Amino acid sequence: MAAEHAQQVREGFTALYGTEPDGVWAAPGRVNLIGEHTDYNDGFVMPFALPHTAVAAVALRHDGVLRLHSADMPSDPVELRIADLAPETADGWTAYPAGVVWALRQAGHEVPGADVHLASTVPSGAGLSSSAALEVVVALALNDLCGLGLKRWQLARLCQRAENIYVGAPTGIMDQTAAACCQAGHALFLDTRDLSQRQIPFDLAAQGLRLLVVDTQVKHAHSEGEYGKRRAGCEKGAALLGVDALRDVPCDGLDAALDRLGDEEEVRRLVKHVVTENRRVERVVSLLESGETRAIGPLLTEGHASLRDDFRISCAELDLVVDTALASGALGARMTGGGFGGSAIVLAEADDVPALTKAFEDAFAHAGFTAPRVFEAVPSAGARRLV
Repeated sequence: MAAEHAQQVREGFTALYGTEPDGVWAAPGRVNLIGEHTDYNDGFVMPFALPHTAVAAVALRHDGVLRLHSADMPSDPVELRIADLAPETADGWTAYPAGVVWALRQAGHEVPGADVHLASTVPSGAGLSSSAALEVVVALALNDLCGLGLKRWQLARLCQRAENIYVGAPTGIMDQTAAACCQAGHALFLDTRDLSQRQIPFDLAAQGLRLLVVDTQVKHAHSEGEYGKRRAGCEKGAALLGVDALRDVPCDGLDAALDRLGDEEEVRRLVKHVVTENRRVERVVSLLESGETRAIGPLLTEGHASLRDDFRISCAELDLVVDTALASGALGARMTGGGFGGSAIVLAEADDVPALTKAFEDAFAHAGFTAPRVFEAVPSAGARRLV
């Protein structure tokens, strides 16, 4: 399937620009198994890559022009002067690849120009990091074509800078690192403070398990204000507690930390979530390394309750997925991604998948919600050159 998709994008590039691309690259979307809103608090996260990818055919230019086109957006290529790229000047999807070029040049890496043709199978607005996939696929292509010699974690950092400053979305480092660094059959245990990584085996099929993604079809946008408010509240909590980041608050010292925050009720809730979520990530890592995959289910559910009640970023559709999953025999479920919509994940026995899928469809129909999209999440490879 990947080879077929790559060939389609390559042919689309040739039809559009009248020449062959220099290569074709792919970068995946991701699911975060556990560790939500911890990445910008220097904490722990545990994403894995999806088989859904952004694919880019790219050819270098040497005239300072960047041409961008998406097969998913029927329009003519957008032509930009590289020398004119500046934060928050681009609209829509083009801000992500343009921001990568800007970030590379800001870091002192020469990019002489490029023609880019993209197509993505990562659902947009579903909390599966479609924007990070766009950023990383372009960054990897330019790294290869320009001979920049940057490591994967360095590309992720530059892509995060593109999203934070050029696009104006205050995201952490997890999404870009997942797209750049994940390995098939594994989840990535990432310390977002020092960017140290461990690949944790996560072969669900071998244990008769499945992880479902339930896309609620409720769109969210990280650049909208609520995400930024949560991040600012976490930073305020760290400042009030006299620590560099909430990562530095130990779980066994949480009650004392909350007492010190006094009547800062909103900050107290944010701090509680981040500290307990970091501990949940560590516990999931320990269980997976011990082969106790089924035992992570209750931790997923516990994480959802924390995101719903303390961080307050769930919505009726996400809560309905979790409640329906648990009532229908799932091992655990939680929302994943930035919140306010997007997707939930459900850990289940393989034999229970058909009944669960029907239960989600029936529950959404009964509630009058748009029908959800349900698919299996298979831990897949990170960014790579295809052609």
